[in-house]
Formats: sequence, C-alpha cells, structure tokens
Amino acid sequence: MPLWLDDQPLVLASGSAVRRLLLEAASIPVEVCPSSIDERAIEARANLSSAGEIAVLLAREKALAVAAGKAGRLVLGADQTLALGAQRFSKPTDRSSAREQLSALRGCTHELHSAIAVVRNGEILFEHVSSARLTMRAFSDKFLDDYLDKVSPAATTSVGGYQLEGAGVQLFEKIEGDNSTILGLPLLPLLAWLRRQGALRT
Repeated sequence: MPLWLDDQPLVLASGSAVRRLLLEAASIPVEVCPSSIDERAIEARANLSSAGEIAVLLAREKALAVAAGKAGRLVLGADQTLALGAQRFSKPTDRSSAREQLSALRGCTHELHSAIAVVRNGEILFEHVSSARLTMRAFSDKFLDDYLDKVSPAATTSVGGYQLEGAGVQLFEKIEGDNSTILGLPLLPLLAWLRRQGALRT
C-alpha cells in the first residue's frame, strides 16, 4: 500500500539530485521541474539581512514560479544559504572562488539555513527554515588543493564548495544539526506537514 496519497507526484522546483533522492527515499514520488528565477536579483530587491529569511524568500519564489505552470499541483521550492557571522556566501562560480570560500570557512563555525516552501495554485501553503552549525577543521593549504583536485568541478555546485555526502566531510571537525537540513531539505517538518494535509499516510 503506497504511503503517498496525493493523486499526482510532488513537483520539486529544484534540480538538486540530493533533494530528489531524499524525497524518493522517503517514498514520495517526485516530478523534477527546476526553477529559472534570478536568485541574485531577487535578493538585491528584497534587501534582507538575515540568511534564513533569504533562504525562505528564494524557496518561496522558486515554488511560485514553477507552480504558475502546474495548476492544481503541490510544488516544493527549496533553498539553502550559508552565513559566517554577518558574511553570506553564494555558490562559488569557479575553482578559484571555491578555494576562496573554503579558505574563509577554514577553522571557523558557520551556519547553513535550509528553507522549503510548498505552493499550490499560487497560494503559499507551508514555509519552514531549519539551521545547522558546522565547524571546519584548520586543514592545510596542501589538503585544500588536494581536495579541490579530487572534487572539482562539483565544488561549484554547492554553497561553501563542499558536499558532506562526499569527500567534503573530511573538511569538518564538528557538525551540529539534522542531516537532511545540511543536505538542503529539512525533511521531517515537510513530512509532518504533508501528513497533516492528507498527502501522506498517517
């Protein structure tokens, strides 16, 4: 007997393979439909200072953009931001900027804010943001270059230049937070909401 009760798959407004795999592992059928919004332009217009608020805003805008072409469907938007104190990071654009980000994060504790938003027919039904704290070890320049040699070009696909589900875990000495939040999709709050809505079996 299926756990998913909605008559159509959940639309994921993200091209992230990790988010898709998290949902599918939880027995949620997914239709991937990445959003093409201009994230930096939306951030600039909103002029928000909180990394968590920015993550929620971008998750919402992604879901709304995709939902416009998916009448009647549940659409999930997601976004993740990284903050080191007052400094915010976006995805590195190339190996050099990935090295620059990792050098800045080395030996420090930063925060990841993962937000989700669920939309149907232009209505925002649910929003949530979860946070995690991660402490990078004081690795050497040689280790940093060896790491980038191993993972490039994947270092440019995630904010901070790392993926904890891969070799990026070797960068860290301490991790505080839910694993799905760190991977970019706070799964337990989403599952709880979907059960309340009758989309998942209780």
